[in-house]
Amino acid sequence: MKAQVVRAADLASERVGPVAAQAREAAIQAREAASHARGAAGDRIYVAREWAAPKLDAAAHSVEEQLAPKVSALLSQAASKVDPTPRTRSRRWPTLLLLTGLAVGAVGFALYRKSADQWTDAMKENASDASRWASEKARSASAKVSDVAEEAKAKIGAKADQAGEKAEHAADQASKKLP
Repeated sequence: MKAQVVRAADLASERVGPVAAQAREAAIQAREAASHARGAAGDRIYVAREWAAPKLDAAAHSVEEQLAPKVSALLSQAASKVDPTPRTRSRRWPTLLLLTGLAVGAVGFALYRKSADQWTDAMKENASDASRWASEKARSASAKVSDVAEEAKAKIGAKADQAGEKAEHAADQASKKLP
């Protein structure tokens, strides 16, 4: 009886040994496929970042070239409106000059207040336009990067599924070879 048990164990060992070797090979292949998929995902992410960087740089240059000159022009215009003009002095008409100066000052103050309100409104509009434009550019770039990342994720998932199916198929084949 003992001899039969030893013989059965030897027979099982002979049949399981090749199956175990095939299963090890399938596992090694699955590990290599996963490693390859990980490398491909890293490459896709690098490509996405490589694409997004120039887009963001172009957006920064657009703001610098389009918005900054407008803001500068508005500030220069405001400075020229605020700058007082030199007054000519005449010793002959001091009272008339004083009254004229007061009138000019009152008109200048009124114009300054009006101009300041207009300038503030213009700055608010330009700032909101720039903010809206920058947020749209950022949203667009983010969406494109997200799309590229999703596409890479889908491809990597498909490759991983294929590798898993191959490994499962190899394991099924190995198990079918067992009696």
